[in-house]
Amino acid sequence: MSHWANLKRTVAVRSWLEEFGGLCLGVFEGAGGIALLFKDTCALLVTRKIRWKAVLDQMNKIGVMSLPLVFLTTLFTGMVLALQSAYQLRLFAAEKFTSDLISVSLCRELGPVLTAMVVAGRVGASIAAELGTMKVTEQIDALKALATNPIQYLVIPRFIAALFMLLVLTIYADCIGMFGGYLISVFKLGMSSPMYIKRGIDALVVKDVVTGLIKAFFFGGFISIVGCYFGFTARGGAEGVGRATTLAVVVSLILVIASDALFSALFYFF
Repeated sequence: MSHWANLKRTVAVRSWLEEFGGLCLGVFEGAGGIALLFKDTCALLVTRKIRWKAVLDQMNKIGVMSLPLVFLTTLFTGMVLALQSAYQLRLFAAEKFTSDLISVSLCRELGPVLTAMVVAGRVGASIAAELGTMKVTEQIDALKALATNPIQYLVIPRFIAALFMLLVLTIYADCIGMFGGYLISVFKLGMSSPMYIKRGIDALVVKDVVTGLIKAFFFGGFISIVGCYFGFTARGGAEGVGRATTLAVVVSLILVIASDALFSALFYFF
């Protein structure tokens, strides 16, 4: 009996190690594939002609179509942030600093991160599903057969559009979030409108705005490249497209959060 028990335990440990090893290999393979796709995209950006009409079309899909969702997300975030911060600041008779906290936290952190999460969930999934469908229906192979580079034709317009539209959406999100805080601070907390606006503007410095926009710029690149990579690697029909879409969203969110922590640490020390 002890022999069979040891054998079962050995088989179970080996199976677990195989699964863990396969997971690690998949992670490294995905990281390498994303890095190579980013390298090829950057190389083609400076060597090939950019299809600006396609870029404008992607800007509409990525940026303009995301405005309502970003509006709702950041409006309610600003309102909740005003309520929660005022609740704590009231303990120290410092409610007047509510607008300072809202403007700085939105511009440095919440604005770019929330915008990137919204875009990753909406646009990252859309890119992966669209390119994944093209992959499983062999449309990307047809582009190669016609001597058309799929990265130049499909990835670069989405990459450029995501880079610049994340900047625009982040500025928009910062303004809407501060407006949400304004509604609560003025109509609920009794703060005067000129005081809220003046303190919110005075609390900001150039570094607060610039750091948020730098984050947004990189977030846009991460979301577009990850979505395109998992779209290109989709296989197995409709199930494969669904799996690629899920992975694109999950990996994009992880990269956004991890890179945000890295950027926050860098900007804190420099």
